[in-house]
Amino acid sequence: ALTAYPVPPAGDGIKLDAMECPYALPDAVRDDVARALGETALNRYPPGDTGALAADVRQAFGIPAQAGLLFGNGSDELIHLIVQACCMPGDTVLAPWPSFVYFDMAARFDHARFVGVPLTPDLELDLPAMLQAISLHRPKVVFLALPNNPTGGLWPDAAVQAIVAAAPGLVVLDEAYQPFAGHTWMPRLGTLPNAVVLRTVSKIGLAGLRFGYLAGHPGWIAQFDKVRPPYNLNVLTQAALRAVLRHKPVLDEQAAALRAGRDTLAAALAALPGVRVFPSAGNFVLARFSGKPDGNAVHLALKTRKILVKNFSGAHPLLADCLRISVGTPAENQALLSALQDILSSTI
Repeated sequence: ALTAYPVPPAGDGIKLDAMECPYALPDAVRDDVARALGETALNRYPPGDTGALAADVRQAFGIPAQAGLLFGNGSDELIHLIVQACCMPGDTVLAPWPSFVYFDMAARFDHARFVGVPLTPDLELDLPAMLQAISLHRPKVVFLALPNNPTGGLWPDAAVQAIVAAAPGLVVLDEAYQPFAGHTWMPRLGTLPNAVVLRTVSKIGLAGLRFGYLAGHPGWIAQFDKVRPPYNLNVLTQAALRAVLRHKPVLDEQAAALRAGRDTLAAALAALPGVRVFPSAGNFVLARFSGKPDGNAVHLALKTRKILVKNFSGAHPLLADCLRISVGTPAENQALLSALQDILSSTI
């Protein structure tokens, strides 16, 4: 009854549908990566000891020394491992909804029961409903995307703390978009014995590496490591990541440029007729297109102009007529805005 996760072809257009970083790595970084890959032994399995990689990741991303650390083939694999380790068939996985689709998918793949707690009509966290659902369903795992995808909202600290306190099992704080939020729970891990922090490098310019990491109490990490497939992190990913992390300021500068571009793009979108923009702490903006043309029509019109954005109109009733737009380069953002101005003005 399931369908495979679709990945549409990018073609030669402007790709603003997958929250990727639009900036290529500078030549000096690419040369360093090429040297690292050239020195990597492809005839051997990946080493079991990832201590050197862990030291680099801890330093680059501010992971507390006392926290355990686990690596995955993207954060998707780590989400799957968490559910697999924590849930018996029929156990509950819970999250605010709509949110990252893989929370639901991983639960289904591992024969758990997924419960999505609807956001408010303004796409904010409904804390009373969350606490009621936790009390009713007693979930083994609660996923909180901070900020949330696809809505962009960053839930208040007090609400997150209340959920962590009420949860009978594990709370996963998914910080995939943390570099754009200016906020993290990572330094507070020591005070959250039933919470872990999940991250990825995909949004900061390294989506092709497929590298995610999970930090938390060593007791939790040791259990998840039991279900991790051996050699899940290939040698090329490890070598390339260590090379890029020697140039961490480049990634930080790109993230800063996208934060600035997000604010400019959101303001310009909000100025268009019939468009509502929701607050975002990610590298994307969610916009609702009311009236004519509606979200579906705008999505199709952009596609004919070779501009790809993500259409969420049919994904959930709360997302009717909503398009999620990744922040691109200034030139890409301007091309999008010019196309939207033409599309909307042609229907007035």
